[in-house]
Amino acid sequence: MAEKLSVPLVLPNPPPTKPFFHETHHHPTSTPPSLTPLFQDYLLQQNPKTNLSQTHKPKTPNFNSFSRTRKRIGKHKDPNKGKPWSSSSLSPVGEQTLQALLNSGFENDEFDGIMCNLVGLDEVESCFDVKSVSFDVLGVIKGLGYHKKCDLALRVFEWVRNREGLENLLDGSVVAVVISMLGRDGQVSTASNLFHKLYKDGFVGIDVYAYTSLITACASNGRYREAILVFKKMEEEGCRPTLITYNVILNVYGKMGMPWNKIKAVFDGMKGSGVAPDAYTYNTLISSCRRGSLYEEAKRIFEEMKVAGFTPDKVTFNTLLDVYGKSGRPKEAMNVLKEMEFHGLFPSIVTYNSLISAYARDGMLDEAMEFKNQMVEKGIKPDVFTYTTLLSGFEKAGKDEAAMMVYEEMKSAGCNPNICTFNALIKMHGNRGNFNEMMKVFEEIKLSGCSPDIVTWNTLLAVFGQSGLDTEVSGVFREMKRSGFVAERDTFNTLISAYSRCGAFDQAMIVYKRMIEAEITPDLSTYNTYLAALARGGIWEDSEKVLAEMKDRGCKPNEQTYSSLLHAYANAKEIERMRALADDIYSGNIEPHVVLLKSLILVSSKCDLLMETERAFLEFRRKGFSADITILNAMVSIYGRRQIVTKANEIINFMLESGVTPSLTTYNSLMYMYSRSANYEKSEELLRDLLGKGIKPDVISFNTVIYAYCRRGRLKDASRVFTEMKKYGVTPDAITYNTFVASYAADAMFVEAVDVVQYMIKQGCRPNESTYNAIVDWYCKLNRRDEAIKFIANLRQLDPHIRKGEETRLLGRTSKVKQSRERKEPKTCFESLQDT
Repeated sequence: MAEKLSVPLVLPNPPPTKPFFHETHHHPTSTPPSLTPLFQDYLLQQNPKTNLSQTHKPKTPNFNSFSRTRKRIGKHKDPNKGKPWSSSSLSPVGEQTLQALLNSGFENDEFDGIMCNLVGLDEVESCFDVKSVSFDVLGVIKGLGYHKKCDLALRVFEWVRNREGLENLLDGSVVAVVISMLGRDGQVSTASNLFHKLYKDGFVGIDVYAYTSLITACASNGRYREAILVFKKMEEEGCRPTLITYNVILNVYGKMGMPWNKIKAVFDGMKGSGVAPDAYTYNTLISSCRRGSLYEEAKRIFEEMKVAGFTPDKVTFNTLLDVYGKSGRPKEAMNVLKEMEFHGLFPSIVTYNSLISAYARDGMLDEAMEFKNQMVEKGIKPDVFTYTTLLSGFEKAGKDEAAMMVYEEMKSAGCNPNICTFNALIKMHGNRGNFNEMMKVFEEIKLSGCSPDIVTWNTLLAVFGQSGLDTEVSGVFREMKRSGFVAERDTFNTLISAYSRCGAFDQAMIVYKRMIEAEITPDLSTYNTYLAALARGGIWEDSEKVLAEMKDRGCKPNEQTYSSLLHAYANAKEIERMRALADDIYSGNIEPHVVLLKSLILVSSKCDLLMETERAFLEFRRKGFSADITILNAMVSIYGRRQIVTKANEIINFMLESGVTPSLTTYNSLMYMYSRSANYEKSEELLRDLLGKGIKPDVISFNTVIYAYCRRGRLKDASRVFTEMKKYGVTPDAITYNTFVASYAADAMFVEAVDVVQYMIKQGCRPNESTYNAIVDWYCKLNRRDEAIKFIANLRQLDPHIRKGEETRLLGRTSKVKQSRERKEPKTCFESLQDT
């Protein structure tokens, strides 16, 4: 699979922007399902015409179709390049023209008269001063741009360009100004079309500044691939980029998440062409290291910057510190802070926010809060980013109460939440299954004056995906597109993850292919998302191939990469491979990052490896990392399965003392543990506690309590819980019914067992092998083989849709099951799930 889907990290000559998804993509053979009521209720209240961004963008000019013949590239002639516009530079006629245009009603005759007056067409031609008039034209266009009259400025430019005999009034300065103006106004396609037309007409003013202006316009509007296309065309035409051009394109590469070797190639080409980098160049390069956690590369650029004679400024230190933070290296981030202070640069709010993020990311929340307190002591007021980072950190650790305390403190301090805050709250409620609260936050976004951004939609996709709600995933994606958002790399990554979590692995791979078809460059996060999808399917062979390809492509694996490989081994039951990778982590061959130790705990618990789980947990604690809800749930789970009640309770007490809020998974593990113990009634007590806390139980919760009563022969109590299960809107599954069938059959109540099967079919739940195995096996164990054969003979009347060959399979079981009058326990919901 990896061989079929793997692609180069850098795609040659990307085409103009095109739609990434077709509306029918997710359901090509049928009408896409409507949104489920949860999401639809909110959307019906919204204005369908709300436009958050451009849904349909005008076609981008195709630079590959340009004519190869062109005039010599000129030089930039604007002496005020880079300086703010001032009307004092205009002549009296120019000033009069500008004011007339600003106050005119834009009638054609009036406009022509104003422009004719500017260029002196009413005067004797010999009096025409090209240099002076040219300077006035440039000043008027700049002035109109300053007053936000971009369309009028373009009209002035076109009037002069199309007027016979006035060609010499326009040069590269004017072109660069107009394109920059259009870019700032968001009219990138208009700027691109203008550039294209001028190029085809052989306009002499297409110089390095015009190219750079168009590259900047594309980049500042997020149209990165177009910016790269213009840059490549510029080089093909022999137009040498300036320092500004290189700085812009390096920033574009960083924003796109290009592999480091590609970014470094541009940087080396820059130096090779004789263009010396400046401090901004080095800061941009360090910033480009954020996305791929390239802290070693960032450190090398930082040292090269100092060797080149540049003194790192506050931006440099803050950026380097942020790279270490995003790479999960808070200690190195602290060293940057010390060096920063040594150079006499005092930390700003940006510095502290990066430090708080670094520690919160690794679950070191006490330290993160201490930095917040230091800020306040130094008179630096925490801002929305400070509070949102802390809120996200507590949410990730499962400390919901602490997260909400941060939120309340934020509001009390008069700090209004922004879209990042709302996104964090959506994630928190969504991860806990509190979808109603989540949608309330989504509605609050609009009430607060904010608008959902791409992260909002990606968060909703991720939340519904990890909950297995594939219909919601598809619905949210459609609404996202209707709201004007175009899928980009992070959206594709989220969709791949969401569908794989829903069990729709083939759909996840289709999304991956669509991403490649959309010419979106995969980066480290893409590979990691792809690996995570492979891991859920236990496809470890392809996971190893992808890892090898990453290394070949110069894409450096990180802790998430190896974490996915661990999960792939675990899901494939490749225990020895998992242990070998664990040894590399413990030995330091692979850095024992917090994420990797956490993954070792999770996969060892999942594989029911008690010693390995405890070893990973002890190593995790020994390194001083703070255990979050996921890790603690893994420990409760394995102790619960092993019936080690004392240690399970120790973990629960630790959770409560640490302020970690028990989740549904925590309760399910405890209910499982008690359902198999003498204190089995405790499982229902926990269910009541769960409901009392407003946490909605899932099918596993109810199945566990039903099993607890069925295994003790208390079918009346089990039926009561079954009724309550439906009352709370939880749909029984095959495991639920199979538990009843097995329990009735074990008590020789075969009529009741068959009644359950009939009811099960009527409810639209298909019986599986375990359903019929229980009835046939208990007939045989109770020395009633003839009745088992009769049941099998009449099975198709009970279940007309039974699969072909099922009767033959069951007849084979009648000769294998040993006779016994001992009542055995029905299989657990987890064991039945494995059988299914």
